Amino acid sequence: MKLPLEISARDVQLNVESEALIREKAAKLDRVYDHIIGCRVKVDMPHRSQRSGSTYNVRIDITVPGGELIVKREPDKDLHVAIVNSFETAQRRIKEYAEKQRGEVKTHFGKPVARIVKLFPEDGYGFLSTPEGREIYFHENAVLDGRFTELRVGTEVTFVERTGDKGAQASSVIVA
Repeated sequence: MKLPLEISARDVQLNVESEALIREKAAKLDRVYDHIIGCRVKVDMPHRSQRSGSTYNVRIDITVPGGELIVKREPDKDLHVAIVNSFETAQRRIKEYAEKQRGEVKTHFGKPVARIVKLFPEDGYGFLSTPEGREIYFHENAVLDGRFTELRVGTEVTFVERTGDKGAQASSVIVA
């Protein structure tokens, strides 16, 4: 980055671990695309709801040659999860921007479809089975819109497959 990373917090006291995580993730963005001019990260707690409790917003403004990329995801109850999810989205946006800058055209394929075959709601994870018969792990944080509690064995979902520490895992799980 040409300019130093800016981190601000409103109505939230960032601890050392959260600030270190933000710095680590911002450095990773810089490795993905080395033409980033600047990056501003704003963490706030917009309001406390009786129904959903405290939630954290993480907004990332990335200045790149010719424009600015803004990432603002859905709020999350866990600050660590909100930071990680926002930076994952920022990394995807940076990669897409870099591909456009290089003139690469990305081919879009439909998201794969699978069924939930094992579900452990008390532990916050489960397994999907693809039409090819492969079993893929997913965590409750990978289920979009906070709908993990609505899932049942047999539910059909779409997902994005990623390689995790222990093999294939699903992210961006959406009820089909």
